[in-house]
Amino acid sequence: MSTGIWLVGARGNVASTAITGARAIARGVVDETGMVTGVEPMASLDLPEVDELVFGGHDIQTQSIEETAEQAHRDGGVPDRETLDAVREDLREIDDRVAIGTARQCGETIQDLSDGEATGDQSLADIVSRIRDDYATFVREHRLDRLVVVNVSSTEPPIDEPERYASLADFEAAIEDDDPNLPASTLYAYSALVDGHPYVNFTPSTGSALGGLRELAERNDTPHMGRDGKTGETLVKSALAPMFAGRNLRVLSWEGHNILGNTDGLVLEDDDNKAGKVASKGNLLEEILGYDTHNAVRIDYTPSLGDWKTAWDHIHFQGFLETKMKMQFTWEGSDSALAAPLVLDLARLVAHADEHGEGGCQPQLASFFKSPQGVDEHDLSRQLQRLYDYAERHR
Repeated sequence: MSTGIWLVGARGNVASTAITGARAIARGVVDETGMVTGVEPMASLDLPEVDELVFGGHDIQTQSIEETAEQAHRDGGVPDRETLDAVREDLREIDDRVAIGTARQCGETIQDLSDGEATGDQSLADIVSRIRDDYATFVREHRLDRLVVVNVSSTEPPIDEPERYASLADFEAAIEDDDPNLPASTLYAYSALVDGHPYVNFTPSTGSALGGLRELAERNDTPHMGRDGKTGETLVKSALAPMFAGRNLRVLSWEGHNILGNTDGLVLEDDDNKAGKVASKGNLLEEILGYDTHNAVRIDYTPSLGDWKTAWDHIHFQGFLETKMKMQFTWEGSDSALAAPLVLDLARLVAHADEHGEGGCQPQLASFFKSPQGVDEHDLSRQLQRLYDYAERHR
């Protein structure tokens, strides 16, 4: 079975790192450290082999995948020179499969960064038709048995009145009416699901979260999952918060300050784009603790950091005898090196679900997301147990 991975945002940092990593694994330059599917029990599943994945994608910029990887190497050393040199020809070949996408309703910053063709005056119906044609051409030319679409593009502003698209009929009527409210992520998701291609939304953008698109996925028995990959500060928060809850230590406040310097950081300078990201990062705490608390999340763009990000967290909590105490931690990491292996994991696991006829939302993948669709559980250990149980059932 040949599996294609279509990356929306294929020339961005996360996509270029995922592609570089996959091809480096295929060439024996690196191992699968960082990939959940590289360890048991997931490693025993009948998953598409990393070295057999065929990559293509959409992007709104003309900078090549190789140029993005080269810039990431210069700015932060990831990937290293040996790895990058080993896969350069692969990156050039894959870049030839990248089509110009759409920047529809993605916010002013993203539109300013995009190629002119991505901001044209096409109708929604024409954009959807073009995206579906791009998917179909990729499948046909590479003789793929399955195509998984993964959104790793920059964060869009939250959609207004999502309840207007609660049914598939509502959503399709909005396309026909050229509704100015529908953003690009929903068009990529619809174009995938309507033709039975599994879809993953690794971003805080709307993607397949609308009721009408969930209905479409159920109708076509097509797997989909999102939103917002859990890679850094929120990953730590989802592991630490259950400790406070389990020991009956009351969290009085939890302050988080994040700085990063890549294109995602630039896009999140726009308050409209930032709104969805902040909501995604902050929502899990009250669910885990079981009560409301002061919970602030701040994200700032720091250009000199490049692809590296830093988070400082200050936790003020109360224990026995009303004793007030505090915990602080600093998280520093390469944004793309943390995210890229999860992109490969999700593509492989969603392909597995599709192979086994498991359509709709995929709750076993909740641990990968800050705001997992269809799952209210945010405790990381419990989320991971869902994945382990799933793997055990299929081994």
